[in-house]
Amino acid sequence: MMAATILQASGGGGSVLGSPLFLILPMIIIMYFIVFRPQQQQRKKIQEMLGALKTGDKIITNGGIYGTVNGIDGDSVILKISSEPQVKIRVARAAIAQVEASEDAK
Repeated sequence: MMAATILQASGGGGSVLGSPLFLILPMIIIMYFIVFRPQQQQRKKIQEMLGALKTGDKIITNGGIYGTVNGIDGDSVILKISSEPQVKIRVARAAIAQVEASEDAK
């Protein structure tokens, strides 16, 4: 009789609601929609912006330098940063933070 009571108390199937997987899985799903998905969308948006760069675009770099794209050479961009024609710098394409809206778009 005693053996039957011990088996009943320790055996049996566990409840799905009490398992750690039931608590961890929703946390992972929530983290995906709050953190990872927005990061992926932002990364995609930046890649599209960098891919659409063309000569004449006015941009701002991550370092805060304002300039106009004078040429594109692979992974680098030549910026005209002054009204003087000889004042140009070369920056990495990845260092471009944003493209300013042109007057035509306004």
